[in-house]
Amino acid sequence: MRAAVIVFPGTNREKDIAEALERASGKKAQFVWHGDSDLPDVDLIVVPGGFSYGDYLRCGAMAGNSPVMRAVKQKADAGVRVLGVCNGFQILTETGLLPGVLMRNAQLKFICKKATLTVQNSDSDFSSAYSEGQRVVFPVAHNEGNYFADDATLDRLEGEDRVVFRYADADGTVNKAGNINGSQRNIAGILNEKRNVLGMMPHPENATDPAQGGTDGLGLFKSLAEVLQ
Repeated sequence: MRAAVIVFPGTNREKDIAEALERASGKKAQFVWHGDSDLPDVDLIVVPGGFSYGDYLRCGAMAGNSPVMRAVKQKADAGVRVLGVCNGFQILTETGLLPGVLMRNAQLKFICKKATLTVQNSDSDFSSAYSEGQRVVFPVAHNEGNYFADDATLDRLEGEDRVVFRYADADGTVNKAGNINGSQRNIAGILNEKRNVLGMMPHPENATDPAQGGTDGLGLFKSLAEVLQ
């Protein structure tokens, strides 16, 4: 699996992502600076978390218009897998690679803790190592993780089985109590129409080693490694 990790001013999870990819595939990822207009020949592009450009204007707005993201969009249109985590998810919505927006958390407070999710869809290149309905725990750390889209878009996401992860309570039940940030329909991660782009707010890369307190996130990277070996 040949992977590239995009780095913006303010990105802070690029090394976490690279380590998770290496744990799953045994191969090192390449780092690509945001000002580059060309991307290497890779199978996977990851847009990691952080505070790109200091979240100036709004989260992901400036990064979404950077030269490298135009190249990412071209690669995605050609079928290359793209993963956006946290700020990366925000950036992917800004580019139009994924529908919807990420708004301020419903509580208007930064959330930093472990979150319980359910795997809504295990039939994707990003989630095949999981079982449908499986309960997993990933860390979250965001201020603007409240996923919003109009009803028609939400219905289409669900009708096309493009919701991969949902927030849940401690038992893995999808309900209001488990919705940590107010996201519509408890959505935590979605696919694009071609199913080669995944955006998600929780951080699977920070749940890939026992020293991190859990390994539930490793399945996502192993799924990709199996497909892209």
